[in-house]
Amino acid sequence: MQDEPNNTATHPDDAPEAEATAGAAPEIAELQKQRDELYDRLLRTSAEFDNYRKRIDRERQQTAESAAAGFISDLLPLVDDFERALNAGAGKTGVDAYRQGIELIYKQLLELLRRRGVRPIDALGADFDPHFHQAVSYEPAEDRRDGEIIEEFRRGYMLGDRLLRPAMVKVAKA
Repeated sequence: MQDEPNNTATHPDDAPEAEATAGAAPEIAELQKQRDELYDRLLRTSAEFDNYRKRIDRERQQTAESAAAGFISDLLPLVDDFERALNAGAGKTGVDAYRQGIELIYKQLLELLRRRGVRPIDALGADFDPHFHQAVSYEPAEDRRDGEIIEEFRRGYMLGDRLLRPAMVKVAKA
């Protein structure tokens, strides 16, 4: 058997092409590495931007709630005055028309507050919670639980999950 010619032998003209291919492999690897780093940086930047946008939206909402809270806090003394006037005029004759007018205004004001997200704190009969109630007096009460609110002097209000003002209450002491 005769030896067949070796086809793997390089032709003198093929040598520069083989060297170029061998030299390109590290360059390709370096370019792929750079591409991967840039892609990772793009993903991180995109995620940071999304987080920034969400944080700005939360801050805008908190700023709007703070502005509304200040305004609504200024309205609450009016609600208190209406409540006192309604309680003072109860049972007297000749003041029915006056009372009906005040009741109408009072209901409108409460509706305005409700539409703005303000809700009263139901304190009477509840257990005292220093986060929502301000105890102004304690009274021994045999027939009540220790810490039960037995009288409300001033109603407390919430705006969403935010406390606008605590309820001023009298608390039972066993």
